[in-house]
Amino acid sequence: MNYDIIVIGSGPGGYVTAIRAAQLGFKTAIIEKESLGGICLNWGCIPTKALLKSAQVFHYINHAEDYGLNKVEGSFEFPNVIQRSRGVANKMSKGIEFLMKKNKIDVILGTAKVQKGKKVSVTDKDGKSTEYTGTHIIIATGARSRELPNLPQDGKKVIGYRQALSLPEQPKSMIVVGSGAIGVEFADFYNTMGTKVTVVEFMPNIVPVEDEEISKHLEKSLKKTGIEIMTNASVESVDTSGEGVKATVKTAKGNITLEADILLSAVGIAANIENIGLEDVGIQTDKGRVLVNEWYETSVPGYYAIGDIIPTQALAHVASAEGITCVEKIKGMHVEKIDYGNIPGCTYCHPEVASVGLTEKQAKEKGYEIKVGKFPLSASGKATANGNTDGFIKVIFDAKYGEWLGCHMIGEGVTDMVAEAVVARKLETTGHEIIKSIHPHPTVSEAIMEAAAAAYGEVIHI
Repeated sequence: MNYDIIVIGSGPGGYVTAIRAAQLGFKTAIIEKESLGGICLNWGCIPTKALLKSAQVFHYINHAEDYGLNKVEGSFEFPNVIQRSRGVANKMSKGIEFLMKKNKIDVILGTAKVQKGKKVSVTDKDGKSTEYTGTHIIIATGARSRELPNLPQDGKKVIGYRQALSLPEQPKSMIVVGSGAIGVEFADFYNTMGTKVTVVEFMPNIVPVEDEEISKHLEKSLKKTGIEIMTNASVESVDTSGEGVKATVKTAKGNITLEADILLSAVGIAANIENIGLEDVGIQTDKGRVLVNEWYETSVPGYYAIGDIIPTQALAHVASAEGITCVEKIKGMHVEKIDYGNIPGCTYCHPEVASVGLTEKQAKEKGYEIKVGKFPLSASGKATANGNTDGFIKVIFDAKYGEWLGCHMIGEGVTDMVAEAVVARKLETTGHEIIKSIHPHPTVSEAIMEAAAAAYGEVIHI
């Protein structure tokens, strides 16, 4: 019952942390109350991408004539689409199970609570409690769908992302509140499958963390597909007493009422820090997040926290990197701090959105003199051949030194391309070095080189 490292939570933060700890020779245990892989793998990142792929295939079938093929009448059974998504998630969860065995990590199923003296009590499904001790305890309990007081979720008519992944039947209409990655991805999926979707966003632009030009282009693209989008708007109240949902929406022109079968609340996430013993141990929190130092140690030595429960970007790849950094530091290795200014963000709607670094507005606010280059995918041979020319690549460089300040992309497949900018920025690559790095033809990735060239007046294909 004694371990070098105990990890609480098996999401992309927890399971990656446990594997790296085991690789470094630590006797490791991981505690999970539900399914290995956590929310991301079971109810988030992975199953949503499976749904979006089904929607994309359905779109291709219904647009076969655009590719010189005979017209096909596409149809589907909604439960089968959901079932495929669940199957993908289950397969990945079993993969994590295999990795735990391969790395000789003890998997403890149950609900964990940290205690003083570097102890963790775990209560199993039968109510039996067992105590474990660990030299180092790493908390990676993740997050859940955030509930607003005026938007209580009943799991049937007002739902969160979890229910949106497993509805028994397709709704004819849906209101999506919030246009971050979760909201936009579900709006895109359900709209493509034939649901009438209305998105309500409090901020002036959808995907509000993105560069303004990207946000405006995505809004235009989604509206073309039939999604109704309301910005500068907020849902004030919801009436679920009838067959569906009636939402009172506050707009600049006054209140209006929207009606739909279902309302999806996608207004962010809330960290899972309640009832896990933080107060008992004396671990400090602030604004719903656990406070940690630069190496993820909490206010109490020997207790660490990573991922969505600390005040950093709530992204799967961030949680994984934090966990690896944490255990490598515990091991005494020479470790670099994570550069939170070089974290890529991806939204997997159609067209996809990917970005890293400063937006144009942020760069100007920081006082940079900048060079901005853009390249439309309509000028890309590969994108044209693919039949997906909606979008562009935008790059921002410091005019004085050529530092790559930001990269913002919208278009088919850009989530697989943004890593080039991440690596280049890590290596302090300049704009001219990108221009002189020969990109393969024909690929959509050429658009990055062309955008860099556009910033310096050297672009060829526009």
